[in-house]
Amino acid sequence: MLDPNDILRAWTWNQTPRLSPADSGLINKSWIISDTTGEIGVLQWLNTGVFSPRVHEDIEAVTQHLASKGQPTPRLLRTASGELFHTDAEQQVWRCLSWIGDRTVHKLQITSEAFSAGAAVARFHAGLQDLHWDFRSVRGRFHDTAAHMDRLRQALAAHPTHRLHAPTSQLANSILAAFAALAPPVPLPTRIVHGDLKISNIRFQGDQALAIIDLDTLAHGTLDAELGDAFRSWCNPASEDEPNPTFSLPMLEAGFAGYLAGAETVDFPLTPDEKSSVVGGTLRITLELASRFAADALEERYFGFNPKYGTRGDHNLLRASGQFALVSSILEQRRDAEAIVHRLTS
Repeated sequence: MLDPNDILRAWTWNQTPRLSPADSGLINKSWIISDTTGEIGVLQWLNTGVFSPRVHEDIEAVTQHLASKGQPTPRLLRTASGELFHTDAEQQVWRCLSWIGDRTVHKLQITSEAFSAGAAVARFHAGLQDLHWDFRSVRGRFHDTAAHMDRLRQALAAHPTHRLHAPTSQLANSILAAFAALAPPVPLPTRIVHGDLKISNIRFQGDQALAIIDLDTLAHGTLDAELGDAFRSWCNPASEDEPNPTFSLPMLEAGFAGYLAGAETVDFPLTPDEKSSVVGGTLRITLELASRFAADALEERYFGFNPKYGTRGDHNLLRASGQFALVSSILEQRRDAEAIVHRLTS
């Protein structure tokens, strides 16, 4: 990789910019750009093994649409030659985005932040409901839970001698059994969704959620998976590296109440099926992630693994176990969770 300070010369700056490493982002490497006025943007190296450079066309279309409606959103900063991104001499892809907000929340601690985040996500969805766009960068198997379960079965069959096969197989049997017991998702309207609504992808200004960032995963999808993935993250007070998380009903209530309040404010009505799908979607997506981690354990795949947990396989097995423990916690509280959703939507 070339020196990122040299890469900045592809853009025009009012002052000589300074770079400091960002404290987040596993897939795309990021640096904070600042000058004497403070933070002015973010420089990112795009992992083209994961995302196509054409994702920038998607980001530009979505953020331009949001900005036209007065919604705060990061914007791609065009290069000195007017391009959405820069390709260096080694064919690496770089981009700069405008700075937005003043705080990243990595774990929700208070329900008021969950409420504010939910309202921000509703505004984001509402702002895009009239955008007609064919996405140029499309991820395969986007929340295709059945396909992920097939991949898990294939991994079990392909790696019978892996040293982690026995514990992974035991966990996989529980995952597959839980998936078989789930009712299939009902058909829902297709909307433009973010695709990765972990809380750190929502920038705050003070104590209020301001804007949705990390837009490489934009796609057409359904709200059960979109909100299910959000609540899987927001309602887990533990990290993905902890083995026994407990699903937080107060965070679910605050986050979904915020979403409904935000949707009402911007005239974004949900269908009855979308409202009633929240708990089932959360359960399905958490189970899907458990299956992905379990398959990754046998395939020794994890670009961001921590060596303190051993190998990629060891770390992934730990993460799979943690996600399945979260599934178990949701199942234990499912009646109460659905009662919360029913009360909020009645």
